Amino acid sequence: MEAAPSSVAPGSLRVAGIRLIPRLDIKGPNLIKGIHLEGLRVVGDPQEYARRYYEQGADELIYMDIVASLYGRNSLKDIVSRTASDVFIPLTVGGGVRSVQDVRELLRAGADKVAINTAAVRRPELITEISQAFGSQCMVLSIEAKRKPQGGWEAYTDNGREHTHLDVIEWAGRGVELGAGEIMLTSIDQEGTRKGFDVELVRAVSQACGVPVIASGGMGTMDHLEAVCRDGMADAVAMADVIHYRRLELSEIRHQALQRGLSVRPHD
Repeated sequence: MEAAPSSVAPGSLRVAGIRLIPRLDIKGPNLIKGIHLEGLRVVGDPQEYARRYYEQGADELIYMDIVASLYGRNSLKDIVSRTASDVFIPLTVGGGVRSVQDVRELLRAGADKVAINTAAVRRPELITEISQAFGSQCMVLSIEAKRKPQGGWEAYTDNGREHTHLDVIEWAGRGVELGAGEIMLTSIDQEGTRKGFDVELVRAVSQACGVPVIASGGMGTMDHLEAVCRDGMADAVAMADVIHYRRLELSEIRHQALQRGLSVRPHD
């Protein structure tokens, strides 16, 4: 599966289309949601939500085991396997992935791409190992970003708990040099707030990296989506709260995006 080409200028629209991607954060068997990656509460059965989003025309799905790194394990293989049996769109899976073997097992279970944060920070050469083994399109660098008081953003790990003291823009660039084919960029400040994406953050990373960037964290309205695509140069938008709680239906988001002239992929 080839990822969409990255943006080249603010406000430009991609020929391949902006991808609309439901993000399903998982803890144990449950789909959960928090604010600023904290205060997690159960939403429901991830399998049911994945099937609903597939039927509504999602371009891809993201599964994140958000406490896997904290507890040193990954428990998504069974969920991924069940989802892949009746959901036929690309699946990106992350959380607790620490080795090439972990990636191989997730791909065998039905994942198409893996998103890695904590293990990549601890051992950056893992990015290269995964890229060389399975292709750069399989290796998604997940970055959890928080604004610094003095300006810029710091990358965090362990679901926004642990400082890395890495500058987000520099880390994103290094990740691409090491072989990452895509970046999933989550704003800790905006996540779960429904107040909009950190457009400045997304634009800064998009301009610095020659790979697709998935904007995650903060969508509450269609204006937010339009802003992060046009001004933030996002190639894809990950959304959770706004669709989990049916504030907007995914099919409605696609329809309105097309009406606004955004280059999302039409869905039959």
